Amino acid sequence: MTDIGIVGAGAGAAAAAFVVDETAPEADVTVLEKSGGVCGRAATRRRDELTYDYGANYLKSDDERVVELITETLDDEGLVDVTEPVYTFDADGAVSPGRDADGHKWSYRRGLTQIAKRLFGRTDATVHRRTRVETVRRAGERWELDDADGETWGPFDVLLLNPPAPQTAELLRDAEWESPIRGALVDAVGDVAYRSVWTAVLRYPFAVDLPYYGLVNTDKEHAVGWISREECKAGHVPDGETLLVVQANDEWSVERYDDDPAANVADLAGHAAAIVGDERLADPAWTDHQGWRYALPEGGVDRGPIDSARREDLHLLGDWVAGEGRLHAAIANGLDAGERVVHGL
Repeated sequence: MTDIGIVGAGAGAAAAAFVVDETAPEADVTVLEKSGGVCGRAATRRRDELTYDYGANYLKSDDERVVELITETLDDEGLVDVTEPVYTFDADGAVSPGRDADGHKWSYRRGLTQIAKRLFGRTDATVHRRTRVETVRRAGERWELDDADGETWGPFDVLLLNPPAPQTAELLRDAEWESPIRGALVDAVGDVAYRSVWTAVLRYPFAVDLPYYGLVNTDKEHAVGWISREECKAGHVPDGETLLVVQANDEWSVERYDDDPAANVADLAGHAAAIVGDERLADPAWTDHQGWRYALPEGGVDRGPIDSARREDLHLLGDWVAGEGRLHAAIANGLDAGERVVHGL
């Protein structure tokens, strides 16, 4: 039996585990996830009668394999498509129509985390949550992992790393692994730049009459980068209510990341009210928030060291490996990684 270890339970990891289970069911897959959930930044929370995606906003239909996976291979029960368009706004907060080239904008009635839950649910993979990996070790021809509680996992014949590039680089930099490719690999992964995103979630006990689902700041000169309406996703928000997801731009997010959350939420609510043109939005009934320090990769990675690492049964995956900070890109890259793992077996 082949033992496969995966660090991180993001969408890419779930897709890779799915491919391995489908094509090499004799392999034993163990997933170690530091948080209490799965699907990484495609994260969902529920509060009262509301469901909201507070990281990634939706899944685009930009990859045929991913479309087939979501609509045909997996159970599509509860899959919802946002039909309202995405508008734009500029540095002055002026809103304009005209950005509706996104194709499908999918989520689920129970939120985007359903993607990873359904993928993992189709496998025999064991997912250990709240297990933070601190040490990666090459033990002969196999891999071992030590977690924050001192437990050792493995040995694994194949290791997949799914955290964001900065966290992956840190694991590799501190790894107990002597290899001529290690330095180049650490440098390549460490060079991937990221944008931070600080997110406010704002609930209102009234509906707003607007022609769009989301607003995106195209000139990147506004403190807010994105506003979306969760009530446009079937099953997320009761009729007659509004739930906004407001995401700050990178500069604002970096500067305010560790500031008082209540002050940050109030500031973003004020911006949302001004952009949408409804002063009532400055005073939400309740709020939630989340900081994403490593939200969106700015570009791709030097693939040479990534490819070389596979010769030592080490696979790196995620949207940053794909070179596009989108959920469909993470899933597609996970499918590719799973296929490479099986081919290596």
